[in-house]
Amino acid sequence: MKSLNYTEIAQKMLKPEIVSMLTTLHEYKIKEERLVYAKQDVLDSLVNIAKIQSTEASNKIEGIFTSGDRLEKLVKDKTMPKNRNEKEIAGYRDVLKTIHENYEYIPVKDNMILQLHRDLYKFCGGDIGGRYKIGDNIIAETDLSGRQKVRFEPVPAWETPSAVSEICREYNDVIARQLIDPLLVIPVFILDFLCVHPFADGNGRMSRLLTLLLLYRNGYNVGKYISIEKAIENTKETYYEVLQESSYGWHEGTNDYEPFVSYTLGILLSVYRELEQRLEFVGKKEKGKPSRVADIIKNSLGAITKTEIMKRCPDISQVTVQRALSELLKSGKIIKIGGGRYTEYVWNRDRED
Repeated sequence: MKSLNYTEIAQKMLKPEIVSMLTTLHEYKIKEERLVYAKQDVLDSLVNIAKIQSTEASNKIEGIFTSGDRLEKLVKDKTMPKNRNEKEIAGYRDVLKTIHENYEYIPVKDNMILQLHRDLYKFCGGDIGGRYKIGDNIIAETDLSGRQKVRFEPVPAWETPSAVSEICREYNDVIARQLIDPLLVIPVFILDFLCVHPFADGNGRMSRLLTLLLLYRNGYNVGKYISIEKAIENTKETYYEVLQESSYGWHEGTNDYEPFVSYTLGILLSVYRELEQRLEFVGKKEKGKPSRVADIIKNSLGAITKTEIMKRCPDISQVTVQRALSELLKSGKIIKIGGGRYTEYVWNRDRED
């Protein structure tokens, strides 16, 4: 295991672009603290949406999925899991709930990470949950011809317990001394966790759960209201690219953390902006509901589905959304793409004044 110095690593990344992102995120944090009291009713509805999206997206990144109806019932704990995929989804749901409700009481320690991993697999049986890997693992990718290529070799199994303890110790030490912005330290810790790759399975999902835990413990609670996991899934290719870029030379201590840190800060900025946008739309009670539907489509980059519109406006019924879409189509303000369950809508920029 290489030696760690999070203070030195973070100081090297204090470049204008990253400092600018940090400044904006600090401003969003202050806004968020005010909104928690001012718009609690609106935020409560967003929490329920984010739970479903986070559970779906984080598992989907790893190829774990179920139908939309089953997913919603699982997240709301209204059914029991039927197969392995649903058992893992139910486990993620419960760990996500634990972090949402108890993050202040979950210290960043190796035994806590083991307990969270145990709960991630509590519906699966066997002894995979809550145990470090007992054999060496690799991170591989498959090319177009079907051949596997080793992308990264994590820390060997025998060294894993001490490696996890060390990254936790370094993280806690830097945070306690308050010399470095936590937003720089968090992604560095997460990258190290992924490079250690401590478990036989579930490392990716655990890294996203730990990201939420660390953000919440440092006062950045936006992931409760807007799914960070969904934002990562939407940029999955970039996520894997920066992960590979930042892990190159990790064992030798020559890797560059900046690509992964910059990506993480960008994701955080995107979800804060989405929270601001949603609160703006949902909070405009004085504005007619059809006008709010029009605004959502107009301010969306690219196409958007009816389901996504309804998620952004949980107080507007499906009938009202459909009526608004019909009127917008008739007036030529929006364009319909596709059909059936895959129908999307895009604002007709050519008709703007």
